[in-house]
Amino acid sequence: MKKPIKVTITGAAGNIGYALAFRVAAGDVFGPDQPVILRLMELPMTMGPLGGVGMEMEDCAFPLVHDVVLTDDPKIGFRDTNYVLLVGAKPRTKGMERKDLITENARIFSTQGRAINEHAARDVRVMVVGNPANTNAMIAAANAPDLPKERFTAMARLDHNRAIGMLAKKTNRLAADVRRMIVWGNHSPTMHPDLTHCTVGGTPALDLVSLDWAIDHMIPTVQRRGAAVIEARGASSAASAAGSVVDHVRDWFLGTPEDDWVSMSVHSDGSYGITEGLVYSFPVTCKNGDYHIVQGLEVTDFGKTRMKVTEKELLEEREVVADLL
Repeated sequence: MKKPIKVTITGAAGNIGYALAFRVAAGDVFGPDQPVILRLMELPMTMGPLGGVGMEMEDCAFPLVHDVVLTDDPKIGFRDTNYVLLVGAKPRTKGMERKDLITENARIFSTQGRAINEHAARDVRVMVVGNPANTNAMIAAANAPDLPKERFTAMARLDHNRAIGMLAKKTNRLAADVRRMIVWGNHSPTMHPDLTHCTVGGTPALDLVSLDWAIDHMIPTVQRRGAAVIEARGASSAASAAGSVVDHVRDWFLGTPEDDWVSMSVHSDGSYGITEGLVYSFPVTCKNGDYHIVQGLEVTDFGKTRMKVTEKELLEEREVVADLL
């Protein structure tokens, strides 16, 4: 039997964390033969609801789950953990400016970065989901100086999956037929979904849909999808966000298909002219627990312009939290 992987999920009693924990327990992330030990973390005032999550986890009798630890203590939650899924974050409330949200969450993720640095396994891999995810990942990494910054990534897969879903629907094909989608930049309305290299059933996507449709409909719809979900259901995306975390970590752990790539927010190494050190969504391939930015792709003038817009937003966010980096 394989050695269990220790997986920490913060905000585990929240909607995303709740949906995610059961997917991890069922083997959807690390595979059907990989045992896991779950560390489910919450704030002290939400340990009651987390206790209910623990009861349900026990009631499911998952064969792969060797232990479930419920805690509000980072020393326990991050101890020797191999994968950390930072879901919990302060939500934006009515009247709150984006700058205020960034500042509030910066303090949270700097503290978590230090705790991960001190307590996690040296092979730990971290995915940040809580918004603003890209900048939170940069902050967490900056506060974990003993760990390679490449171990910290952020959510882009939800936007990637949204773009795939829209294109599949438009072309009357399955999502599985769509390959080489790219989402560049920030996990925010400035992101840039890019069909330039995308194929559907082996056919270039832009042979099946018009560039005008992509620019006028697909791109703005993907950019604003989160707000549309909130408007429709009165709450932010939960099941789709959790599913995207599953996809992101599964590909990071098990690897991407040889004929495809995925969008992942990672530390920029200067590729495509993006400022080094920003956490920015690029097309990447994954193998043996590592990722590599796909190099040498041709980018249109329109794409370059949009990529710079989302880079500018990330640079502005970095300035807001400069004292924590």
